[in-house]
Amino acid sequence: MKVTDLLTAATVNLDLKSTTKKDVLDELAGTLDKAGKLNDLAAYRAAIDKREGESTTGIGDGVAIPHSKTAAVKEAAIAFGRSKQGVDFQSLDGKPAHLFFMIAAEEGANATHLEALSTLSTFLIKPDFREKLMNAATAEEVVSLFDEQEAGAKNVAAEEKPSEDGYQVLAVTGCPTGIAHTYMAADALKQKAKEMGVSIKVQTNGSTGIKNRLQPDEIKKAKGIIVAASIKIDVEPFRGKPLVQAPVTDGIRKPEALIQEVLDGKAPVYEGDGSEAPAAAGAPKEGRKIDIYKNLMNGVTYMLPFVVGGGILVAISYMIASLMHIELRPVTSVGEVHNFATLLSFIGQGNAMYLMIPILAGFIALSIADRPGLAPGMVGGLMALTSNAGFLGGLIAGFLAGYVVELIKWLFRKWPQSLDGLKPVLIYPLLGIFVTGSLMFLINQPISLFVTAMTQWLGGLGTSNLVLIGLILGGMMGVDLGGPFNKIAFTFGIAMISAGNFYPQAAVMAGGMVPPLGMALATTLFAHKFNRAQRDAGKVAYVLGAAFISEGAIPFGAADPLRVIVSTTIGSAIAGGLSLLFHIGLRPPHGGIFVIPLVNGNPFLYALAIIIGAVVTGLLYGIWKRPLAENDADQKAADAQ
Repeated sequence: MKVTDLLTAATVNLDLKSTTKKDVLDELAGTLDKAGKLNDLAAYRAAIDKREGESTTGIGDGVAIPHSKTAAVKEAAIAFGRSKQGVDFQSLDGKPAHLFFMIAAEEGANATHLEALSTLSTFLIKPDFREKLMNAATAEEVVSLFDEQEAGAKNVAAEEKPSEDGYQVLAVTGCPTGIAHTYMAADALKQKAKEMGVSIKVQTNGSTGIKNRLQPDEIKKAKGIIVAASIKIDVEPFRGKPLVQAPVTDGIRKPEALIQEVLDGKAPVYEGDGSEAPAAAGAPKEGRKIDIYKNLMNGVTYMLPFVVGGGILVAISYMIASLMHIELRPVTSVGEVHNFATLLSFIGQGNAMYLMIPILAGFIALSIADRPGLAPGMVGGLMALTSNAGFLGGLIAGFLAGYVVELIKWLFRKWPQSLDGLKPVLIYPLLGIFVTGSLMFLINQPISLFVTAMTQWLGGLGTSNLVLIGLILGGMMGVDLGGPFNKIAFTFGIAMISAGNFYPQAAVMAGGMVPPLGMALATTLFAHKFNRAQRDAGKVAYVLGAAFISEGAIPFGAADPLRVIVSTTIGSAIAGGLSLLFHIGLRPPHGGIFVIPLVNGNPFLYALAIIIGAVVTGLLYGIWKRPLAENDADQKAADAQ
């Protein structure tokens, strides 16, 4: 699709009457509406104002490109307006704007529309072309100028071909709507690099998705990277490389300065944010094992704030309840909130921590399948949560959703380009959610039957062998960190309290406290095996474990399931078995260290049982865990401290 398919004589105004920015926007929007391009003029104007509120679209050199992608647009179009006297458009160079291009993109605009719109922006950085537009006598001449430009130029300037040593400079560009500034910055960087004799590759993060993705071997060979963007860009893949970060407008206005900063060695080396690098969505596969780990870490990275924030709020709620001598049960609805302690529990447990598993699954799926994977992954994760499948169910849901969406993409790869716009807004979410949800429903059925059978089996054990029951219940609390085994054990302990048997709940709480405490202890005793983010998570896990929040170990379990699960299961089983060997009973259904003084039996022996279990878990996992890679930038930073 060409620019002139969107810019016609009917949408050209060579004599704008407006003298203010607001009036220019009104006049151009009116031109589009009069040409029949809009569904709702008021809604379109509101969308334009919202975009202007993010940053000015006056790019300088007398040009402004107000734009928006919204359902208020009936048909993608471009309106061109010219003001000989100029209008103060709050442009980046402080000079009046004379040439105005208002871009109207449909909410479901397909790739061909968006690429044509982005092509327009790459023409406007050329001074001779702008001069021709200023001198055009008729609307038809304006359209003809664009026809000539498209006939003699490519949409985006080609990068200099790399030598055997790779590209000298790499760059990433992106703007909020991904229509204009993204491609203008990319084109400006490429053209300037060509003038300077520098080989460059530019990745564009636009509305049509990521194009020209930077590859790991290219990143490794480059002298440095430029990120010229006004949106969030994942820069973790650039760890250890000189990195220049600037607004997207600097990519348009100051490409030479950005490139020169890299060439002169003045760009600071990016040392990372202390977390493992999350997988870039759709990134090239470097081997199945590494790819799975990156996808896992992407989910864990986004889940961690929910664990930390929600978990600490719950811990505080139990501390306050203990001081107030209030029996506090998990609060899941507004009607159960009667005091400050229950409010904290409602926010932390009923909401923040409730989102952990859906977030984990959603961002694992996003890492695999890019944005189309997010919704199916979150739905699958929520189904895992509500069926008590726990974090293991969330892991299954995340990977399942990601690869289901990848399969759907492959199946629809040969669709006509004219229907491409339906894929992200209809096909991927509809089929992705349906297929993932259906598979999770089938997976959850045997889990439900298993929960029922296990509960009945536990009920039949009786109390003849307390140590065996303690070992089983403690181990169940550590095996899946909030999943079906954990929930079965906890539910059984509550039921036994109602029946007047307080021993099982003591084993349950001891076993549930061990996983986060054990992981925390491992990060302390074997700090050299953990990166900074994991060590920080370990500090939080001390608090969560003390408050009987088993989910505090989930970030570790999600990243390294086998080693963590085996270690926590053994440690939790030992803690549960010792609790009942010491004949400890527990009346409160929750509470962590806050209720240890209230146990039936010796509270010091109960604390000892928990400590022994945590030490066993911490030592097992710390010894078993593989060291960090020798070239891990975070580890180097830790060693230097």
